[in-house]
Formats: sequence, structure tokens, C-alpha cells
Amino acid sequence: MGAGAAGFVEGVTVTGVRATARIGAREDGRGGTALPVLEGEGPIALRRTRGSGSQAHVMLVGAMSGPLGGDHFTVVADVAEGARLRVGSAAATIALPGQTKGEARYDVRLSVADGGELRWLPEQLISAGGSDLCVGTQVDLAASARLVLREEQVLGRVGEEPGRLTSRLTVRIAGRTVLDQELVCGPGAPGGWDGPAVLGGRRAVGQLVVVRPEFATEPAVARVIGDTAAVTPLAGPAALVTAVAPDALRLRRVLDEALVTLEGSPAERTA
Repeated sequence: MGAGAAGFVEGVTVTGVRATARIGAREDGRGGTALPVLEGEGPIALRRTRGSGSQAHVMLVGAMSGPLGGDHFTVVADVAEGARLRVGSAAATIALPGQTKGEARYDVRLSVADGGELRWLPEQLISAGGSDLCVGTQVDLAASARLVLREEQVLGRVGEEPGRLTSRLTVRIAGRTVLDQELVCGPGAPGGWDGPAVLGGRRAVGQLVVVRPEFATEPAVARVIGDTAAVTPLAGPAALVTAVAPDALRLRRVLDEALVTLEGSPAERTA
């Protein structure tokens, strides 16, 4: 990580830290997935861990706290044709207030080519009191690409009011936008974000996007999961699960249950 440390020094400005991490996954020609690009920078370290079958595994490791006010972190992952990649994180990300005024940004840019697969499964993002974070996730998929993407946000630590959190998720398949949604919570957010039509007083919110070519002929069925989650088929071979919960543990249980159902057989997906 010597080069990454140097990049970190160069990325410190009077308005915060700038850091970009990059992952590139390619078929290795032996039935597995190689990672010719695995570049962490500053507060974002990348570690390859033991994979399974043809799938490569990468962990995002936070080398310091943040993002803080004024910081701008970016993670870029590119999965080439036929490659399979799973990305997780070693711990939750905590957005904190910083000495620099202004919002922090955390951008995620993901692309998957035909026949490629990406499982993007980081731990929760926690919006601590006094923080101001804008998260933007943009996903570009080829027509036959596969995706499992999970996002979980927790508003405030235990006994704490949340900071301001703006989260936007955009998914395109073969150049066509199938999902573009934004949620703004916390101080200064438009009225009603904590009301019964949105969070209903709950402090954990999440979404799960599943893209499978099989959905083109056997689409997911719209349904409610429990009292606070729903499955919505999207245009194209995709489905969206949205959920709210009192805490991160119960949110994860709901999203995990939905994922098992969506990745099961057609009979299981309509159960």
C-alpha cells in the first residue's frame, strides 16, 4: 500500500480528502477470475480474500474514519465478460461530521459486461449525528450481465439523531435506465421523510437490486414481505426490494430472505 499512501497525501486538500479505489475483474483463462486492477488509495484499502469456484472476492477496508465533511471517496469496479466478482466490506462505514463545512460524497461506479456477474454486498452505512453525506451509486450492465446489489443505511448510532443523508441509486441495462431513485433523510430533508409514507419512525432502510437474464422469461412477482418490505419487478430482467426496519440486524434479515427467494427456482420466486 505504499503507492496508496502516497496517493492519500496528494489527495488531502483544504476542503477534505479525495480518494479513489479501483477494481478490475477479468477471466483468467483457467475457469477463474483474475484481478488485474486492485488499487486502493488513502482511506480506502482493498484486499483480495479467498474466493469460491470461479468467483473472486474483494474486501473494502477502511484505513481511517470517515467520510468526514468535505471528503470525496470514489470506488470503481469493472467486471469484464465472463468474470465473476463479489465485493464486501470489513465493517460498517460511518459518516461523521468534520472540521470542514460542507457535505461529504461517496460515489460508487459499477459496470458489468455480457456474461459477467457482480455481487456488491458491503456492510451498512451509518449516518452519525451532525454528518452530511451524499451517496451516489451508478450501475451500468450489459444485456446478459448479472447483479446482486445491496445498500443498507442506518440513521444515527444508538440513542443519537441522524445526520443528513442523501442516497441516489441508478441502474442501467443495455443503456436503458431501469431504476433511478433518491432518498433524503435527516436534518434539512424535505418534510415527511420520517412519516408513515416513508420510514414511519424506523431508523434502518435498505434496497436490494437483483438482475438475472432469467427474469426476462420468468419475471419476479410483486409482493409484500412482512409488514415493511416489498418486491417490485423492474423493466428489463430485474427486481427491486425495498425495506425499512427498526435496526440494522432486522433489516439484514429481511433483505437476506428476499435474496434467497429471488435467486431460487421460478416456483420459489413466486411463492
